[in-house]
Amino acid sequence: MVKMMQTLQSVRFYPMWLAGLLLVLASSWVLASDFKMTDTNGKPHTLSGYKGKWVLVNFWATWCPPCLEEIPDLIALHENKKNNLVVIGVAMDYRNAQQVTDFAEGLLVEYPIVLGTAQVARQIGPVEGLPTTYLYNPEGKLVAHQVGLITRAAVESYIASTPTRPTSSPASKK
Repeated sequence: MVKMMQTLQSVRFYPMWLAGLLLVLASSWVLASDFKMTDTNGKPHTLSGYKGKWVLVNFWATWCPPCLEEIPDLIALHENKKNNLVVIGVAMDYRNAQQVTDFAEGLLVEYPIVLGTAQVARQIGPVEGLPTTYLYNPEGKLVAHQVGLITRAAVESYIASTPTRPTSSPASKK
């Protein structure tokens, strides 16, 4: 009888558990499908605003050696217009905004810098360590996630090896 009750309880629990899991997954997908953050210059950035471009979101800190090592590669990626990629740096674990902006200016960072908070991070995904990088394809889909150092060569290689979806135009249908 006890075994039967446990089975019945688990059967009744299963649909509720599954529905809850699907709700959590759906809500996290919705959050990850678009983000909204404002950089240190007051300019808003949204994933949907970059539709048609690769978007690389990099979480970093001024005290983090691997973060500092990858910044020149991130600058080069952002400046290379041929790769159709925008870089957004999200500074985490900082004392104040001035510290971050002075630091970025000292390294000649031209890509947008956002002052990271837990709320900003939740929009993108977990920051399990620094640096953490998320890459979105031109359709706005999250396609890669890296905890640890990334390189320009690795990002460019990934983009080059990813097939682009053919666009159909009226001229191509004639």
